[in-house]
This record gives sequence, C-alpha cells and structure tokens, in this order.
Amino acid sequence: MNWKKKDAPPELVKGMAEKYGCDLLTASILVRRGITGGEDVRYFLEDDPRYLRNPFELPAMEDAVDRILAAKEEGEKILIFGDRDVDGITSTALVTGFLSRLGMDVGWRLPMGDDPYGLSAIAVDEFAAAGGTLIITVDCGISNIAEIERAGKLGIDVIVTDHHNPQEQLPPALAVVNPKLPSANYPFRHLSGCGVAYKLVSALRFALKSDTYGHSICLLNTRPLNDAYIIEAAKLRNLVVVDRLTETVVPGMLSIGETRLPAFFEGQQIFTWDEALQKKTLERIFGTGFEVYMLDMAPEIGKEIPQTAGKSLLRIRELSRIAKYSEKPPEELDVFINLFTSFIQRRERHFTGEDLPDLQLAALGTVADIMPLKDENRIIIRSGITSLTEKPQPGLSDLLFKLNLSGRRLGTYELSWQICPTINATGRMGSPDKAVALLLSGDPRERDRLADEILALNEERKRLGTDIWTLVEPQAAKSLALYDGKLVLASGEGIYRGITGVMANRLISRFKVPALVVSLGEDTAVGSFRSTRGWDLRGLLEQNADLFLDWGGHDFAAGFSMRKTNWECFLERLKIAARSIELTTEEEIVVIDAELPLSYLTPDIFKLIDRFEPYGEENGLLTFISRGLKVTELSFMGKADAKHVKLTLDTGKNKWPAVYWQAADKVKREFDLNDTVDLIFTFNRNWFNGTETLQIIVTDLRRSGEE
Repeated sequence: MNWKKKDAPPELVKGMAEKYGCDLLTASILVRRGITGGEDVRYFLEDDPRYLRNPFELPAMEDAVDRILAAKEEGEKILIFGDRDVDGITSTALVTGFLSRLGMDVGWRLPMGDDPYGLSAIAVDEFAAAGGTLIITVDCGISNIAEIERAGKLGIDVIVTDHHNPQEQLPPALAVVNPKLPSANYPFRHLSGCGVAYKLVSALRFALKSDTYGHSICLLNTRPLNDAYIIEAAKLRNLVVVDRLTETVVPGMLSIGETRLPAFFEGQQIFTWDEALQKKTLERIFGTGFEVYMLDMAPEIGKEIPQTAGKSLLRIRELSRIAKYSEKPPEELDVFINLFTSFIQRRERHFTGEDLPDLQLAALGTVADIMPLKDENRIIIRSGITSLTEKPQPGLSDLLFKLNLSGRRLGTYELSWQICPTINATGRMGSPDKAVALLLSGDPRERDRLADEILALNEERKRLGTDIWTLVEPQAAKSLALYDGKLVLASGEGIYRGITGVMANRLISRFKVPALVVSLGEDTAVGSFRSTRGWDLRGLLEQNADLFLDWGGHDFAAGFSMRKTNWECFLERLKIAARSIELTTEEEIVVIDAELPLSYLTPDIFKLIDRFEPYGEENGLLTFISRGLKVTELSFMGKADAKHVKLTLDTGKNKWPAVYWQAADKVKREFDLNDTVDLIFTFNRNWFNGTETLQIIVTDLRRSGEE
C-alpha cells in the first residue's frame, strides 16, 4: 500500500486561512483536496440555510409554482407520483405532506410489487377516472414521454420534478424541473430527487409568504470612477438576478434619454441604498430636468439587519460573510443584492423551524442516492442531520427508536448504513407504501405498527440477499472472461428484482469492475447497472435504447427493463461493447489529508472531523498519518475466526483505542505489542450500550523507521 500526501504550498494555506477565517490545518486539508475556490470553500465552512441556492434558478420553477397555486385556489385533485427507493419515498412524503398541510386535495402513489419504474399509464387512467387534474412526479418522470402524453389527452397537467439524466426527447409536461436539463442554468446539477422536491416546496413557501413573488424589482446604485460615474442596476424576479445593466457616464456628456437606462427602468419598482445620495449623484450626472422615483431600502434593511444601519455599501462589503467567498471583491451592487435577499428572507421568516422536517427528508434522499457531497448538498445534509438528531419528525422518530438510534449523535454513517437501508427495504420488497405511510401518519399507534413492519421487511431483505448472493457471485465470476475482464453479469429467474441494485453494488466491491444484475421474469427482464473506475455507462444504454421498454438513471447507476425476447440480442451486443470499455487503473494508494503531530491527537480533533461532515461520495473520510505511537495493548476480535485486531495506541499524553480490520495475520510479522509504529488512519465514534467512545480506525501501519 502506497502512502501519498499531496503538497500544500505554505503560502496558499496561509492565504486561505487568513481569507476564510479558518485554522491552518483546515486550510491545508482544503488545499490538498483541491477545494480552493471561494464558491467551493463556502459549503465546507458555512451551515446557514441562506447559503442554499435559490429554487427559482431551476428551470420552469415559477411555472410549476403558479400551476400548484392555481390548483389550490380551485380545489383540484392532485396526485404525487414517486419512486420506490429512499429518494423517491422521501420526495413523495415531503411534497404530499406540504400540500396536505395547505389543505389541498392530494394523494400519492408509488410503483408497488413488480410495477415498472416511473409514471405508469394505469396510474394516469385511474387518476383521470377519479377526476384528477394535476400530477406531480418526484424523483421520476423525465423518461415518461408516452404516459405524460396520455395524461395531456385526458385533460391532466403534469409537473415533472426529477434529477435523472434527461434523454434526447423531453416529456410534454407543463413544467420540467430538473437541474440536469441542457437548458438549465442552475449552478449545481447534482441535487437528489428529494433535493429537487425540497426546492419545489421552498419555492411554494416563498410564493405564499412574499409579496415580491412574481414581480420584477430593480436595484439601482451609482459610484464614482475618476471623472465619470458608473450607474449599475439589476432586475430581480423572485430574488434571482434576471438582467443587469452597467453604464459609465461623464457628467454633462449625455442626457439620460441617450442611455439605456430609461428602457431598463420602464415599468420597474426601483430600490436604492441612500436615496438622497443617489438622487444627488444622478443630478450631477444628468442635471435636474428629470426625476427617477426610487425607494430607499437602507432604513428598512437597517431595522431587520442592525449591523448595516448607517453604513455605506462599501463599509458593509468589508463586514460581509458572503463577500469573503467571492473570487474578486464584489461591486457595491452585488453587496446591495445580497443585502436585499437577506432582508426579504429575514422579514418573511424563510428558513425557520418549518423547513427542518423537510430538510430531514432531503438529507436522507441525498445520502441514499449517493449524491456528491459538495456544494449545497452539504448544507442540506448538515441541517437535516442536526434537525434529525435534535427533533426527528414523526415517523422518523419511531424508526430511530426501533433502530436504537434515539438520543445519540447522528452522522452520514448512521444514515448510510442503518436508516436509509431500512427505509429502502420497503421498496426492494415491493411495499414502499409502508414507508410513505409511516412518514405521513398522524396516528402514533399506526406509526408504531408500520415501523415494526418495516424492520421485518428489512430483515427479510437481508436474508434474501444472503441467499441470492450464492447464485449471483459464482455466475458473475464466470462472466468476467466473456466480457474481456471489464464487466460482470448475473441473471436469472431466481434473482428477486428488488435487490438487483444491492447485488450489483456487492459485485463491484468483489470484482472491481462494472456490474449488471438482471431479474428474468416470464415476459420481461429488469436490470440494475452499476459502474466504477470512471466508466460512464450512459453511452452503452443509449446505444441499446431500441431494445428497452424503459431505462434511465445516473452516470454510474442506472436501470432498464426489456421484453425477454430481446435478452439474447442484448447479451451479444454487450460482449461487443465490453471490448471498448475503458476503466481507470486501480492502484492501492492511500491519499493522506494531513500529518498530525502527537500533540494533535486529543478529543478536540473531532471539531475538525465534524466540520468536514457529511462524508461520502466525493468527500471521503479525512485520512491522517501520525508517527511514533506505541502499541501498549493488543487483542484479537472475531467470533469463530479472529481476523481483526484491537489496539491501544499511546501518544505520550493520550491513549487511543484503535481497530485494525483484517489484520490478524499481520501481528508478529508487521507489528507487535510494545512496537512504536507509524500509521495511516481515520477517526470514528463507536457506540456501545449507550456510551460513545472516540476511536481510531487503522488503514495501514508500519513499525517506525520502516518504509
């Protein structure tokens, strides 16, 4: 195993620490992880939900909100249609719960049993027969072209909220809200399905609270530049900058009518900072023969944000937390835009306690769907986990109690390995409705019963997975040669379709190549494809789209169904396609985030560990190296065959419990009791009998002085 620590130039580390107000160790880790731009750093150092991106930057969001508000006004019947996995279950519960609390006539539906993924024609027909007029898809819909066409013919509008990769043809929906649309200008494309659902609910909250919803607002500012003045203005709609204008004018050279300003201001409500100063400046530029009607926002904003009272925009820029994350000093107008946005959010009480249960669900969906843990996903998860720890919403609180997680600190580990798999089991076992019902039920006795049923389904799913693995693993091993050593495949009638994704993930861990697991039914074949080592599987699926009944997913995880008559043809194509699969080389290299002196190995190090939460996709656990620790205790762990080692490591001032997995055969050979060692490791919290223990997890270990 090769140990590798990237260079972190001291001047860059020091500069980042000073600019962003963090310690040198934090700055060095950010540098080694390539997180140096202000936009990226912000989401590692800030937790405030106001740093979440504006939902109205998503395509067609205002159209979706308008249609839902119209349905509320008219008392229309609405159907929320989701997916059977955790992301779809949480999305369904989130949107259904919110609309229900508004008093709307809303129902929900998910694929049950062996139903195919996505909106079905049967669901559309049954909803039309019940008098429904609006369907909102969550975590699905982007590939349901025929079903949405059918809905339109039956007089049903469809709003698609999804995050899966769009195909070349988009569905004919009233609105398609998806950050991955080619036309989308949304700054972050990796929201989960529940993340998009949360954005929809956030946009609805804004529309219901704000008198600025749907209106265009113009912010105006002037500033001197040598012998001229810069006049800058921005148009905002739902707090999104939709247009911007900058004019540089020498006093007395032009009339205002000779500039672009009148056309830009036409029909606008104009706000400024320090109206008296702005009017005086405009008169100096253009004379007194005109008048611009504007409203001074400084007094109002000063009341809501006291630290801005009596200060200029330049002075406020020096104090701004947001400004420090800009790659270059923001202009005064940028400061004004940020101030106005914060003012509206505070005045109308956005991001209050009512958001927190929704963020709990969005956090679960984001973790379960293995979304990249960067940008606003970090704030969604951090806020959701904090809320889930402090005050879990009904349904989740019942589940946490049954899982023995109540009253303890939660992190991405608990979400990834305990909570999400339990919820996911309902969909894999064909009963995702139980999970949605648990999250929506107001009856404590019903929730208790549903939580027990969900835990039972999870146990059944585990048993089934163990049994099916004995079929899948040997078949996959044989298939490796058929596919040029670049792909493994397992298929059969005995493979339960609900766990094909789980099996594909396990095959990747076993064989380190992309894996396909397919359940063969009487008439159809349903498969789950998982990729690894940098291979984007979308190209292969696109090339075989003519064989599929439906397909979709992400760059490295997707699914499909096809008529069984196409199966043999697909297998032949797969053999040819496998030859051109290019996989990145896998080397056993451990990348080190920082070297910790022994004096740093105190419980306070967990402040740093917690700052870099959440951990997962594209943000792995912090990995450290320390040298010169003494092994003062050593024992073996395991039941029948002890494979693991438990250690106590002495730093001189502190003793740390440590676990070294799969290392029993290394004792005596590579290290022993009383040795002084260098090690690469991560930290974690171990819970046992209600007690939390901080411990080290050893990745690799050598006697000190050995290379």
